[in-house]
Amino acid sequence: MLSVYEGFFSGGARIVHSDVLLGLVEGGQQWHRVLSLHGEVHREATTQRMEDDACYRALTAGGVEVTSLGRTAGLVDGTVAASVFSGPELADTARAMAGADVILSLKEQPLALLNQAGLPRRPVVVCLHRSDPENQGQALDELKAAIADGTVVACVCCAESTRDAYEAAGIPGELLHVIPNGVDLLRFRPDAALRFAFRESLGIPATAPDTPVVVFAARYAGMKNVPLFLRAARAWLAREGGGHVVMCGAGMTEDNPALWADIEVAFGADRAALGDRLHLLGVRHDMETVYAGSDVVALTSASGEAAPLCLIEGMMCGAVPVTTDVGDSASIVEGHGFVTPFDPDAIAFAWSAAVADRELFAPALAASRERFSRTRMIAAYADLLAHVVGDDVRDELRPGVSGQ
Repeated sequence: MLSVYEGFFSGGARIVHSDVLLGLVEGGQQWHRVLSLHGEVHREATTQRMEDDACYRALTAGGVEVTSLGRTAGLVDGTVAASVFSGPELADTARAMAGADVILSLKEQPLALLNQAGLPRRPVVVCLHRSDPENQGQALDELKAAIADGTVVACVCCAESTRDAYEAAGIPGELLHVIPNGVDLLRFRPDAALRFAFRESLGIPATAPDTPVVVFAARYAGMKNVPLFLRAARAWLAREGGGHVVMCGAGMTEDNPALWADIEVAFGADRAALGDRLHLLGVRHDMETVYAGSDVVALTSASGEAAPLCLIEGMMCGAVPVTTDVGDSASIVEGHGFVTPFDPDAIAFAWSAAVADRELFAPALAASRERFSRTRMIAAYADLLAHVVGDDVRDELRPGVSGQ
């Protein structure tokens, strides 16, 4: 099988898809490779090279071949459309597709390439990870064109909200299959040693084990509603005298002037007094440590989310989720945390309630672990892929799935 990525850059969709590929090859019965349109991506005030990406390194370490067309995203001057591909790029794509029984498209954006005339015809399964298809530029039109052409044979939706949104946008419901996100339960779990180490890195002394920590794991993007999060953080830090707020993800660094402008607006005169308890950590490759050391995992997104990975990973590490009602977020955290309106004071109060009730939520979080298992997710992908291909290769697409 061949997976086509738009690029390797920080984000939950790439993490989930890469983990699925690794899970599918674990049984030794499937062969996978990845073709990335871009070799380097500039976004969220961050330059992200394919070879530096954690997903790239995990895939190649797991025996998955990864190649790139070598494009650079973020430096295009607008004179060349994203749907225009050179002869050598199409030849590289044709060679990558030639040996595949099935093509997986990570989100609908790569369909601009896969829809090009003259490429080998292979069944395509599109993996959808958002709940706002109308806000994806020309990608929705490319998806509809590939369906009309008979190329796309199925779409994997990571959330019920994704299926509902794409069906409302005109995608046939019989093509939309929901496979909820899952995570590695061996990696994402409560860990006292990691909790101590992370809190020590924030300057929290061992003598203050009850110091509350809120984590916001997101890239710096409009849909994440960073200004709202920062207003809530200012209100919460002012009330919680010893509390700490952590921001991590692409663009969540001191090098991002837009983020600093947001901080100045949200904190105003309180910046000097409260700023030493606001930590900008950027992209982290040890999120299990960050979540284990936190009491609350927060999300303030306004749109676009489907099944936010940060909420699931944080919950599995023992952090209480507090989120706005976007995508499937409310159903994910039901019985495990809080759903808030888009109001900074309400969000801040919910963080305090989550900290106070953290031990009360612990049994429910522990009982929900199987629901969010990667084993369940990968097995569902294997079953779907076996269903959409011909009988001659169907048995080869049902691997043994290990891990949790």
